[in-house]
Amino acid sequence: MDADASGGRLRREAAIAMVLLGLVILAVAVFSTPWQVLTGGPPDPAADFSSAEIARSQAFDAATTLPSYLALALTLVFAGLLVATPFGATVLGRLKGPWWLRVILGIIVITAIVEVFRWPLGMWFETIMRDYGLSIQDWAGWSVDRLKGMGVEVFLLCLMLLALVALARKVRRWWIPAAVGAFALTLVASFVYPVVFEPMFNEFTSMEQGSLRTNLLDLAERDGVPVEDVLVADASRRTTALNAYVSGFGATRRIVVYDNLLKAPPAEVELVVAHELGHAKYNDVLYGTLIGGLGAALGAILLFLVFGAIRRRTGVTSIADPRAVGAVMGLMTIGSLIMGPIQNVISRHIEGRADVHALDLTKDPATFIAMQKRLAVTNISDLSPDAVEYVLYVSHPSGPERIAMARSWAKLNGVPLP
Repeated sequence: MDADASGGRLRREAAIAMVLLGLVILAVAVFSTPWQVLTGGPPDPAADFSSAEIARSQAFDAATTLPSYLALALTLVFAGLLVATPFGATVLGRLKGPWWLRVILGIIVITAIVEVFRWPLGMWFETIMRDYGLSIQDWAGWSVDRLKGMGVEVFLLCLMLLALVALARKVRRWWIPAAVGAFALTLVASFVYPVVFEPMFNEFTSMEQGSLRTNLLDLAERDGVPVEDVLVADASRRTTALNAYVSGFGATRRIVVYDNLLKAPPAEVELVVAHELGHAKYNDVLYGTLIGGLGAALGAILLFLVFGAIRRRTGVTSIADPRAVGAVMGLMTIGSLIMGPIQNVISRHIEGRADVHALDLTKDPATFIAMQKRLAVTNISDLSPDAVEYVLYVSHPSGPERIAMARSWAKLNGVPLP
């Protein structure tokens, strides 16, 4: 069989696998996403927020819009350069050493070049955060956190691309082990992230003994969610924002609240934790990880299928060429940008279900609304995101949307409207 026929057969096999895997991802997403979550009427910020609060939200949104869109434009332009021109191959062609060293150095060089342009935009955004009182970090602390984030990203990219290039150098159907490896790496990374990577950015301590801790653990027990501890992150050393989250799954699952949040009334803290218990009860992190892992596997197959079309334009011989690192990174960036809006749609529904779960558990819509107002005002949330921002960036329902939902819940459950 000649090379063209053999290549065509391999592409057909990969295309079939891609379609089948895409159907699996669709099935998991449909099964795990609560598409029929309770919503409220049209959100009306003026009904719950003062004119000064609305004006401050609009001013903050206006101030952050330009750096946000410039960062997005920079990301698109640089990804386009890596995918449609020989820029990456030209830069990385100057690196010397064995193939594995050139892959590592290539990832570092490409990341550093991008960061040269992104760093000033990051400083601009950080300055705005300080002007509005959201950030209290000094520049040294901000720089260290940013470099740590880059280090984690480079480390994970090195694991992925070293394995990818090694497989491409040895196996004709490299997309098969690459897809399996991408899926496995996503699961392992999500599992270990709370205990390996999160401590790089925050210190975590058990919530102090007292009535709040007792009430939260009782809440979890009443909800049927096994929680051994509630952790407090020392977020107040860098931000005034309020937040809580659940991460990990299985043995590494943890519920974390910002220490800033503990200044809120205990009933509001309990509602925030009830929301996070909803994520834990429905295994949202696990399902999100499964979808992410399957998506990574699909990405490996797509990479096999599309790389031939860009190989000549990028000036590399094959994906086994260490100079191809730039093109692969560009394709990964484009893929993540395409998937972002889809992930946001799923996330908004999941967050909506967690909100309903918190109300079902606490049966306290008045405190829920008070908590949502506190979060929106303190975090200077966008109370009326425009359509483009909603699609590109919004992973949670807006504060007014959540408040409207709480009033719908109260009406359905015969609770006085707050």
